[in-house]
Amino acid sequence: MPILPDVRRSERGFWALIITQFQGAYSDNILRNLLLAMIVGMGLAGNERSTFVSLVTFLFSMPFVLFSMTGGWLADCFSKRRVTLWTKGMEIGAMTVATAGLAYHSQPICLVALGLVATQAALFGPSKYGLLPELLPAKRLSWGNGVIELGTFLAIIVGTVTGAALAERFHGREVYAGYFLITLAVIGFFTSLGIDRVPAAAPSKRFRINFVGDLWHQIGLMRRDKALFLAVIGNAYFWFLGSLLFSTVVVYGPDVLHIGQTKTGYLNAALAVGIGIGSMIAGLVSGSKIEYGLIPLGAIGMTCTGLALGGMQFGLVGSGILLGVLGFWAGFYAVPVNALIQHRPAEKDKGGLYSKSSVRNHPIGRF
Repeated sequence: MPILPDVRRSERGFWALIITQFQGAYSDNILRNLLLAMIVGMGLAGNERSTFVSLVTFLFSMPFVLFSMTGGWLADCFSKRRVTLWTKGMEIGAMTVATAGLAYHSQPICLVALGLVATQAALFGPSKYGLLPELLPAKRLSWGNGVIELGTFLAIIVGTVTGAALAERFHGREVYAGYFLITLAVIGFFTSLGIDRVPAAAPSKRFRINFVGDLWHQIGLMRRDKALFLAVIGNAYFWFLGSLLFSTVVVYGPDVLHIGQTKTGYLNAALAVGIGIGSMIAGLVSGSKIEYGLIPLGAIGMTCTGLALGGMQFGLVGSGILLGVLGFWAGFYAVPVNALIQHRPAEKDKGGLYSKSSVRNHPIGRF
């Protein structure tokens, strides 16, 4: 597809965004893995434990359904940098609530905090991905997506391991992990100040209370561009499967492989490593264009690897290797799809369209 003319942009703001996103994904995964480790350590029966794991996944997912379109409106109506600052401030508050829950060992408060963190991510997501085409020239979008995916999944790896380690290190004293999360949120707020100031794309855009009507309107906009419409559908379905896979691995480790939460975290880390490497390579292979040919290649690779995982029995090492390979092909799929969604819409519609595919910001996008 044609590349827009290059413009002079400072990459300082881009790297500030990368660091801010890294911190957010890192913190989210620490909190979620802390809660999962607490659940596993309660000694519940298998059915009860699975119910709690499903509840955590549900509470971390619903805000993306309820508030992603609000995040899209914010990304269009206000400067995406300003929205980023607002949501990072919200993260500080959410982590403060989480610390209170950890201090009193209150599951309800911790679950509320998890919902707040997910809401913050849902509101931030459209601005985060909308900032990329405003901070980078079009010919570097694939590269930029590769970098942000690599950084995100490195954060997932470290956050998953850190969360499990903190749960073991501060068992019964989880409040100290909460203090650490508050500190990280404050750091993320200050790094977000380095993002370049950008103008609002559509400051007069009206907020639609009827989110169903807004969704239908946005679908109408997407259907005018067949490639964009298919990319958004593929992206949403891709990250739905990613969330499902994560929840499956959490139970698969203890119940099938008979390993603890720390080693189960290694399985999710292997998946994240694969996605990060695949995303970075896909960005480099794409060069100065959006390489559509990587999409079917990634889909075929994921399908074949998934069939191997489901059809044969593997131990910890074998499962980890195959999950890494699955993640590698996932990166090949995700990078060109993301770049396409960022590049094709009109500037005034980008925030709203990002919100329709921002299920990716959740679980595995922020896993």
